[in-house]
Amino acid sequence: MTETPYQLAWYGCDLGSGGIIEDLPSLKPTGALTRKLGDSTTLQFELNLAGAPSGWTEATTPGQSALVAVDTATDTPLWAGAVLTRGGGSPQTLSLGAITLEAYLDGRYPGTQTLIGTDQAAVISALVTPALTNGPPIVIDAPNTGVTMTYLTEDGDDKSILSCLKELMALDGGPEWTVDVVWNGSHSGFQFPLRVRPAIGSQTTTPEATFDFPGCVDSYTLAESYEQGKGATVVLARGEGEGSSRLTSSPHEATALIAAGWPRWEYRYTPATGVTDPDQLNAHAAQSLTLMQQGAQVWSIEAVASRAPRLNRDWALGDTVRMAVERSPRHPQGANVVARCWSWELDPGADRIRPILVEES
Repeated sequence: MTETPYQLAWYGCDLGSGGIIEDLPSLKPTGALTRKLGDSTTLQFELNLAGAPSGWTEATTPGQSALVAVDTATDTPLWAGAVLTRGGGSPQTLSLGAITLEAYLDGRYPGTQTLIGTDQAAVISALVTPALTNGPPIVIDAPNTGVTMTYLTEDGDDKSILSCLKELMALDGGPEWTVDVVWNGSHSGFQFPLRVRPAIGSQTTTPEATFDFPGCVDSYTLAESYEQGKGATVVLARGEGEGSSRLTSSPHEATALIAAGWPRWEYRYTPATGVTDPDQLNAHAAQSLTLMQQGAQVWSIEAVASRAPRLNRDWALGDTVRMAVERSPRHPQGANVVARCWSWELDPGADRIRPILVEES
């Protein structure tokens, strides 16, 4: 357990190569750094021009630059985002807005792809490959999952690579993915590995990273919900269209729960645009039932960052971690839960880290 506060070094980089243009010591985020599995996050910044290096213009150009944060205690990159907005004038500070590299895939398209009986990882690799031309230094890290699938997309559907990858991740047994940031080989810039796995991160029933209350955790909330869209014992996925011609999955039921006396809670939804394969609809419905049959159980934790397990050293996005409660009003007998990190927030200035942990059935 470390006692070292987070100190971040910020770099302005060329988005096309990942190479460092300038160190940006006067760059300050105005909110917490965040990451989510399979999705992008945004962050706003202020750059004090009085302390900015001479190349700050090139290092912060929207569409051409990226901002990268490195934990100086471990020399580990934690967050990277493409600069999208920049504003300034008479004030001494410049405002910047950046978004993590998953969002770049929303501005690139896979073209027409016919992938039949193909490993899930190879499907994602094929969809992402067009973005490797004239794009950021995205490196595909996608070993075979051992699970094959069929996926078809037409260029005329206008589905971005990001929308395709989100669709695949939502399937029952679908592959998970994320875009990380690492140093390049010469330590002169960064690469962005797009990792594909059956499940991102390390999942174990005995994780070493433990958030304890009382201890490093200041406060926590366990949110349990069976609201519409969060809980269901019967799920039906539908494609586009109307009436009897509308493509529909078979009903997926939590038979064990219903037999044990749970009520039927029905949920019908359209998982994605352009789905024309009944097998894909059934996979969506099965995955939704797995996540929804006992409702959502989400732990929101606020911990002292310098006392908590170290991000990207002791735990990372997708890993399972332990939440150990000795006693609290919600858990008077204590609680010891292993749950999975689906997102995190890091606020170095406040010395706070906020993982969002989801109990998975």
